[in-house]
Amino acid sequence: MLRFKIPNMACGGCAKGVTATLREVDPNAVVQVSLEHREVTVESKAAGADTLDRALRDAGWKSERVAA
Repeated sequence: MLRFKIPNMACGGCAKGVTATLREVDPNAVVQVSLEHREVTVESKAAGADTLDRALRDAGWKSERVAA
């Protein structure tokens, strides 16, 4: 399981955008969003942390990997 801090994710629309970005990389990813903590948890069998982080950053999200 991977966790990312997304400081510029502040609303439900942002959460949908982050989720959509991650699912573009892995359509079967299990994504859980915490707006309160501005974090997203991802379970992906198709992509690793670097790939997901790059996708988030390319989409304009300020992604920071959180140690598990």
